[in-house]
Amino acid sequence: MSEHVPEPTPSRPAKQHTSRPARPRTVLLRGGEVHSPADPFATAMVVEGDRIAWVGEEGAADSFADGVDEVVQLDGALVTPAFTDAHVHTTATGLALTGLDLSGAGTLPEALGRIRAYADARPADRVLLGHGWDAGVWPEGRPPSRAELDEAAGGRPLYLTRVDVHSAVVTTALLDLVPGVRERPGFRADAPLTGDAHHAVRKAAYATLTPAQRTEAQTAALARAAALGIGTLHECAGPDISGEDDFTGLLALAREGAGPRVVGYWAEAVASAKDAQRIRELGAIGAAGDLFADGSLGSHTAHLHAPYADSPSSAGGTPSHTGVAHLRAEDIADHVAACTEAGLQAGFHAIGDAALTSVVDGVRAAAERVGLGRIRAARHRVEHAEMLTERTVAGFAELALTASVQPAFDAAWGGEDGMYAARLGADRARTLNPYAALLKAGVPLALGSDSPVTPLDPWGTVRAAVFHRTRAHGISARAAFTAHTRGGWRAVGRDDAGVLVPGAPADYAVWRTGELIVQAPDERVERWSTDPRSGTPGLPDLTPGNDLPVCLTTVVGGRTVFGPPNE
Repeated sequence: MSEHVPEPTPSRPAKQHTSRPARPRTVLLRGGEVHSPADPFATAMVVEGDRIAWVGEEGAADSFADGVDEVVQLDGALVTPAFTDAHVHTTATGLALTGLDLSGAGTLPEALGRIRAYADARPADRVLLGHGWDAGVWPEGRPPSRAELDEAAGGRPLYLTRVDVHSAVVTTALLDLVPGVRERPGFRADAPLTGDAHHAVRKAAYATLTPAQRTEAQTAALARAAALGIGTLHECAGPDISGEDDFTGLLALAREGAGPRVVGYWAEAVASAKDAQRIRELGAIGAAGDLFADGSLGSHTAHLHAPYADSPSSAGGTPSHTGVAHLRAEDIADHVAACTEAGLQAGFHAIGDAALTSVVDGVRAAAERVGLGRIRAARHRVEHAEMLTERTVAGFAELALTASVQPAFDAAWGGEDGMYAARLGADRARTLNPYAALLKAGVPLALGSDSPVTPLDPWGTVRAAVFHRTRAHGISARAAFTAHTRGGWRAVGRDDAGVLVPGAPADYAVWRTGELIVQAPDERVERWSTDPRSGTPGLPDLTPGNDLPVCLTTVVGGRTVFGPPNE
C-alpha cells in the first residue's frame, strides 16, 4: 500500500433496481485491503443488509458489481472489524469531552485557572463537574486544597475526580449538599475523598444533571467512539457509579441506532433469581463491570497483600497501608453462584493482588457449589486485573474468566519511573499487566479504555499492548487487535462477531493508513508471519512515533455511523 491513501469514494450502482420486492441493501467494497481470516489476501467485501456476505480478492469482485446497490471504491484503504471497547463510562466520557477536563493541566495553578474559567462560563449549572486531575504529574505534588477549590469555583458546588475516578476533590458547598458525608468512611477533612464518602458525593453531583445534559454528554461520547472506528461499547454502570436513569437512558439512545452498539453491565450484588431479574429489567446483560472488589493504585485503594511502598508508616517506621477490600471471597462466591444459577454473567473490578486472590478464591468456591462446567460456560469477567500472580493467572484459566484489561494504563503509569513504581516499588511494578502470560495460559482477553480514565483510542490501545513498558508482557499486534475486536464480542458470549467473515455482523471500519506488516515482540515471529505461506493478514505499523491509522468510515450493523452516508 502507498503511505498516503485518498478517502474511499462511493459510486453509483451500475444498475438501478426500482421494481423488485424489498430485500436487504447490498454494498460492494473493493480496491483496498480487507483484514479477514477467511482470506489473508482479500481486497474486496460484500455486505448484505446487516451481515457480511462475501470476502475475497479483486478478480472475483467483478462478478458482484452489477448486482449490488452500491459500490465503494476503497482506493487502497484498509477495512477491519470495528473495535469493541470493553470498559467505558459513557456519560462521564461525554462530560470530559464537553466540559471541564483537567487531564492536560501541567501544574496546580493551571488546573485552578481552568476551574475558574469553567465556573465563569457555566453560571446556570447547579453543580460543576470535572475530571482528570493527577497531582503526581504536577510539580507541586499535591491536589488542590478545599480552600483553593472554594475560591476557584466561586463558592459553588464542585465535584472533580482524579484521573482514575476512584477519588475526588470537592468544594465545601458540595459537601453541604450531602448530609452525613463527613461521618462516612473515606472522608478526610482536607484531602481527596475515597470509598463511601466519594460514592455519596458522586451520586449527589450526578443527580443534578438534567436529562438534556445527560443526553448531550452521551451523544458526544458515542459520536467520538464512532469517529475512532469503535462499533461497540461495554458500559460499566452501577449504583455507585451512575444512576439507573443514566443507564437506561444510554441504552435507549443506543437503540435508536445513530451510533455504536452499547452493551450494558450493572454492578450490583445478586443474591437471588429476583435480584437477577431486576438486573435484566434494567437492560443489563450481567451483574458485572465495576462491582468493586477494591479501588485503584493511584488512589492507594487497590487491595494489596503487602503494603504500598509510599504509604504512611506504622509506628515502627515501615509502610503499613494495604488498600481497601470491598468484597470478601465469600461475598464473591455468593454473587457468582447466584448469577450462574440465574444464567447471568457476573464480574468484578479487581486491581490489587489481594483483591485478585479473593476473586479467584471466590469464583472457585462458587464452582464447588454449582459446578466448574457451568462457571466456565458463563464467561464471568474481571475488569482491570492488573496485579496478577502465577497463581491467579492459572485460576483465571481454570475458571475461564475473561480478563477485561486496559493497556493504556501501562502506557500511562508503567515503567521504572511511573506511578506504579512509586506506589509499589520497581520490582512489584514490573509484574503488572502480564498480557503475554495471560495469553500463554489461555485466558480470554478483551481490551478497553476505562474512558474517561484513559481516552477512547483503539489503535493506541493495541500499540500499548504490543509495546508494553515491561517487554516480557508485550503481545503481538495480531493478538492485541483480536482482543480489541473479537475479544470484546466473546466477552459477552458472542463467538460469531468481531471478524470479517461471511455471516458475521456488518460492523467494520475503513482506515487511511500506511504499509501493512506483521508485528510481534519476538522478531522470529515477525519473520515467520511475514512469509506469505503463513497466511497472516497484516496490520498497520504501530511502532511508537508512527502515525496511527485515521478512521474514514464506521459501519455498525450495515448502518454508517461515521463518515460518508450510504446513498
